[in-house]
Amino acid sequence: MKINEMKVNEYLNLLKSDAPAPGGGSASALAGAQGIALFEMVCDLTIGKEKFAEYQEICAQAKADGEKLYKELTEAIDKDTEAFNLVSSAFKLPKATEEEKKVRSKAIAEGTLAATEVPFKSMELAYEGLLIVQKLVGKSNPNAVSDLGVAVLNLMSCIKGAWLNVKINLPGVKDEAAAKGFQEKGEKIILEAEALEKELYGRVLELL
Repeated sequence: MKINEMKVNEYLNLLKSDAPAPGGGSASALAGAQGIALFEMVCDLTIGKEKFAEYQEICAQAKADGEKLYKELTEAIDKDTEAFNLVSSAFKLPKATEEEKKVRSKAIAEGTLAATEVPFKSMELAYEGLLIVQKLVGKSNPNAVSDLGVAVLNLMSCIKGAWLNVKINLPGVKDEAAAKGFQEKGEKIILEAEALEKELYGRVLELL
């Protein structure tokens, strides 16, 4: 069964078990999906309400944009675990002969690259989510502004958590150009996301 199809208690029981996956990468993607789900809820609580007529277009667009992010982040919950399993399986390959060593090294490199790409993508998706929330604060149902604040926190948790998973895998990425790209782009996302989180959380507090 896929993780994103599990009941909440099933997922949590698996997460707290001694199984090495799902781990932090999957949990980060789930946090991101929760962040998207929360701002989509706020959109739904705004769309169709006459007293929020001026916010209809903004919320409808945010809802539509969020759907794609939500789909990709929920898929990332499983993709992260699958990538970890690739690496784990690669390390278990035989290495008695030179040919076996080559096959094993190639499999480890491919698995490690996948295990880096998945959380990095989660970072990008969650940052896109923050940019959408930026448009919604003060321009959606004010009764649900606290939910936008929680959305911000979940999205930031996804970004920072996914970054840790990128960082731990980077030393194993053999493609130096790819590794450098992950490092530089990841640092940029972190800096911009932290500034945006501070701004948005502050604005939410002011509106409460």
